[in-house]
Amino acid sequence: MNAAPPLHQLLLEAARALAALRAGRSLTDALDACPEGLRAGTQALAFAAVRAQGRCGALIKTLMPRPPQPLTEGLLRAALTQLLPGATAYAPHTLVNQAVQAMKKAVPAQAAVVNAVLRRFQREQEALLSQIAQQPEARWEHPAWWVARLKKDWPTQWQDLLQAAQQPPPLALRVNGRQGSPADYLARLQDAGLAARPLGERAANGLVVEPPCPVQRLPGFGAGDVSVQDGAAQLAAPLLIHGAGHLPPLPAGARVLDACAAPGGKTAHLLEAADLDLLALDAAPERLRKVEQTLGRLNLQAQVRAADGRDVPAWWDGKPFDAILLDAPCSASGINRRHPDVRWLRRESDIAQLVRTQSELLDALWPLLKPGGRLLYATCSLFAAEGRDQIAAFLQRQPQARSLDIPGQTGHLLGLPENAWAVPTDGFFYALLLRGES
Repeated sequence: MNAAPPLHQLLLEAARALAALRAGRSLTDALDACPEGLRAGTQALAFAAVRAQGRCGALIKTLMPRPPQPLTEGLLRAALTQLLPGATAYAPHTLVNQAVQAMKKAVPAQAAVVNAVLRRFQREQEALLSQIAQQPEARWEHPAWWVARLKKDWPTQWQDLLQAAQQPPPLALRVNGRQGSPADYLARLQDAGLAARPLGERAANGLVVEPPCPVQRLPGFGAGDVSVQDGAAQLAAPLLIHGAGHLPPLPAGARVLDACAAPGGKTAHLLEAADLDLLALDAAPERLRKVEQTLGRLNLQAQVRAADGRDVPAWWDGKPFDAILLDAPCSASGINRRHPDVRWLRRESDIAQLVRTQSELLDALWPLLKPGGRLLYATCSLFAAEGRDQIAAFLQRQPQARSLDIPGQTGHLLGLPENAWAVPTDGFFYALLLRGES
């Protein structure tokens, strides 16, 4: 068994990732640059620091007269997170010594500063935390505009939503029904020493592994027997194929468009669940490579094409679709627990632009449906502007469209605990839009 890497190496790599986040890169992209042997430990430190960014940012402003250099700030965030009340992974004296050692290796001139800031926080922790406690970002660990928007949209649930976003996500799986059954795969997990149970009645092929494990430990993952997919995301395929039992199933060979397909999880689920003539479209060629990789791993086939769904003449062959999945670009506010960096990367001004893009995609794609066809609009967002308000406006513009409401599966799914799921899901919005026959 390989020895665990030294803490100072993990702290330094986490500091680099957090500095990249500060410069506007996603934490996932930043962690790709981390050496393989350090990635798991670095990710744990970096994700914890992002979930504590509100408090740590306020503490750094209080403790330092001038803003620190990005790498120094990243290291302080990673270390302060592990010194906060409730953090028990490392002994405080070990944490401080290792943080100073990390800074000596990276920017020796800043090592004394790191030492002074961390030791002062140890001495004055209670007073310092009390001093910042009423700052909205420190209290809720989200940007103030994000808190205000949730409070407006969900006046009775906003605090629960903010607190839920601070919890690590479960490892939810979707069994590839073309290669085996959920019951058989559950037995394989148990044989591999992994505890699992059904995900919930709304996800027929869903399982949850508790505690989570690396995907490399999942039996048959490389052979396409299973995929990682949140329970709420697993609703998309049955909603489009048969309206979750409320519509006639799409016939074999039905012509289907997945208009914003990357990274391919919902594309694959559609193809696992039905025999479809599917076109997977995405505006980003580099993201489409992930779709192709996913389909290859799962032994599935689809047409894959790089194009902006709004630019219909550039990609459409003139043949209407039986069904369209529009998993539209959005704030990703519903997958905030899974990608906690999203809350700090987004700006309030982004929402209006995203809403415009969603509206343009709806208007461009709706005419491509056959009479009697269906379009499933989806966003992984909690914000009403990207969900119920967006669809209300669309229905005003398109009088021939109607929305099929299915309790618990369409509308805003907030991802808070409920009996239908073994574990809380991500936040999603679905609208199943039906086109008239004429």
